[in-house]
Amino acid sequence: MYSMSSGDLKRTHSKITKEIKSYFKKAGFKKAVIGLSGGLDSAVTVKLGVDALGKKNVHAILMPEKGLTKTQNTKDAEELAKLLGIQYSIQPINTLLKQFQKTDWEQNAWAELNMKPRIRMIYLYSYANTKKALVLGTSNRSELLLGYGTKYGDLGSDIQPIGNLYKTELVKFAEYLKIPEKIIRKEPTAELMPCQTDADDLGATYFEIDPILKARFDKKQSVSVLKNKFNAKLVNEIMTRYEQNVHKGESPYICKI
Repeated sequence: MYSMSSGDLKRTHSKITKEIKSYFKKAGFKKAVIGLSGGLDSAVTVKLGVDALGKKNVHAILMPEKGLTKTQNTKDAEELAKLLGIQYSIQPINTLLKQFQKTDWEQNAWAELNMKPRIRMIYLYSYANTKKALVLGTSNRSELLLGYGTKYGDLGSDIQPIGNLYKTELVKFAEYLKIPEKIIRKEPTAELMPCQTDADDLGATYFEIDPILKARFDKKQSVSVLKNKFNAKLVNEIMTRYEQNVHKGESPYICKI
């Protein structure tokens, strides 16, 4: 885990909350909505949103998939919302998921998995449009570089408050923000299917991945140098994943005329 001093943590908190305030003011919005899962990323993001905008201006939507989402995760999300003093809604995704599965074509497993975060995005923007709010994204820098997220799903948002913080940096930052320990220590998972973990999906833990990402994208070290410093196979896998998913962080390509 990257070392962040108390001064670094304080500066990071101040910088991000100021950025949130500035963005909302410029856009002409006062309210924010966020999908709260009971995991680390959304917990840190909602706390930053509250610190920047005030608890009366932040609304959380808990969107479990009944039969899959762990009851404890929903409970943890509710407890955090209550701890922060914000209003929240519970909106299961099962009804819409069932409807979206009715297509003229047979959807493969990958399509059905990605449907879930896209349904959650629909609910978030339904609330945002209704209440004149902006959507707080919950993706961290590790996920954004790896393209580990669903396009127009969990990657769909108006602002990404923790988009410049690596996953391993969030642990210390969450402690600084006084996020409940049980949330901080959870195994990272998108919880789109039973027993899913980020480490299984990515082939390594964030403690193995983040040093490679930091060396490549922050320190600008070459891939050949990285292969000498880290596991060469993992470096290849990470760089391939990055290259294949760059499009997820870009605006749609506009054809030239």
